[in-house]
Amino acid sequence: MRLITKYYKRLRFTYIKTIWFALAVNALFLPYYTKLQSTGNNFFTVTVNGELVGTVDAEEKVDRFIRDARRSIVMSSNSSELVFMNADVEIVGEEVYIGMVDDEGTVRARIYDALKRTRQETMQRSYTVKVNETTVNLASTDEVYSLLDAALRKYDEENAYTLSLVLDPERELNVLTPVITSTAKQDETAGEEQEEEEFLTVAGVEWFLEEAMNREEEFEEQTFEDFDLGISGMTYNEDIEVVEAYLPQDELTDLDTAIALITENQEVQQIYTIQPGDTLSEISMKFDLPMEELIAMNPDTLRDQNSILHIDDELIITVPEPSLSVLWSEQRYYEEDYDADIIYIDNDSWYTTQQVTLQEPSQGHRKVVASISYKNTEELGREILMQEVTLEAVPKIVERGTIIPPSYIKPIYGGRLTSGFGGRTAPTKGASTNHKGVDWAVPIGTTVMASSSGTVARAGWASGYGYVVYINHPDGRQTRYGHCSRVIVSPGQYVVQGQAIAYSGNTGRSTGPHLHFEMLINGVQVDPRPYLD
Repeated sequence: MRLITKYYKRLRFTYIKTIWFALAVNALFLPYYTKLQSTGNNFFTVTVNGELVGTVDAEEKVDRFIRDARRSIVMSSNSSELVFMNADVEIVGEEVYIGMVDDEGTVRARIYDALKRTRQETMQRSYTVKVNETTVNLASTDEVYSLLDAALRKYDEENAYTLSLVLDPERELNVLTPVITSTAKQDETAGEEQEEEEFLTVAGVEWFLEEAMNREEEFEEQTFEDFDLGISGMTYNEDIEVVEAYLPQDELTDLDTAIALITENQEVQQIYTIQPGDTLSEISMKFDLPMEELIAMNPDTLRDQNSILHIDDELIITVPEPSLSVLWSEQRYYEEDYDADIIYIDNDSWYTTQQVTLQEPSQGHRKVVASISYKNTEELGREILMQEVTLEAVPKIVERGTIIPPSYIKPIYGGRLTSGFGGRTAPTKGASTNHKGVDWAVPIGTTVMASSSGTVARAGWASGYGYVVYINHPDGRQTRYGHCSRVIVSPGQYVVQGQAIAYSGNTGRSTGPHLHFEMLINGVQVDPRPYLD
């Protein structure tokens, strides 16, 4: 029993010495020791950009370590511009009774390495210029001035206008807006300020006499010499935004490239509305657009180069335009031959398709000062400010009708065009090689309608036509419907547009079931398709 007690005391003494030894080692070799406290989180695990960088005993130390690491990285970059780096910091706190934290120097070094590995390329102070959908990044305001000025100098070779960039007060960001100012007006403003100072020295009768003389000059007759010829106004057609930014060097645009992108012509799609008298070939030449491309861009409207155009139809076209356009105006003196406005005399008993020239015109001659407005090189309009007629023009006098003429429709529903108007290969022996109408292939018995209202002039059999109907219309035109199988109207009968007049067939000189349709104007057959609604 004594041996057991003695052994137990010796074991207990050894255990106590071991604990004290462990505490001594911790005190000597561990950098920090967190005592038992009940004040909340006192042990923090820190992760930067997904990397574990260590543990600390105070959360605020992490912010200080991050700031110091950022400062060291920026100073080591030897750059006067901004340096960007990722700093995704995660701090997880917990309350412990006894805990070991890492050496501060070690944590600092690990944070420095984690940030440095994510450092982005040094960013340059730059300026982003946006014109509609086109954006370029330039290295300095001097380059911005050069870019925008390049568009102006195409039209203002004498530097009559100057460009400045002003801060837009209505925007939260530093957005610069270009402002174009007349150099003459700048000088005038300076002169007015000087005149205001001189005015203070003028008083009484002297001032009154000077004002009276000025009023007399205002009422003198204006002459050509009184106009300031040359550019009278300039502005950009598009909204322009210039925003300060910090970008990598490889995202900056070379100045020459930027000028080409902004000021040189690019192909831009536009809508063109068909005007009276337009033809596909004329539109193609007007916009310098190959016929094949014009047709390819409008598959829903154009089948081929023979497609019929209708007034107010819309075509997609491409025109060369720069991203940045300049609106400008100039006052110009010139001499020209001119035409007087046509004088029209309305005749309420004629159709609008009828007109007679009562007096032939003769050109006059005049001296002119005009204000002409442009969009780039395209003239938008002109206003005559002063003119002196040296030879009076003789106007053209035209008598014209006011009654809207009747309209014409296709005389059948459906049908396949098998023969157009004009020259062709004879489809059968004895047939004409100069087709006087158009043919639509349709089944026998298809209803044939009056293309327009009028009076039936002929209804029955006619050599070559087979069963045929002639209709005279109030505007002097005549329509003919040939190769019918049966006629259901009589000569002298008045029919309205769309009324059934016959049924299609294959009678007369015919190569198959179809309707032959003609239109005569002044007794001469014409291609009827352009006149059909």
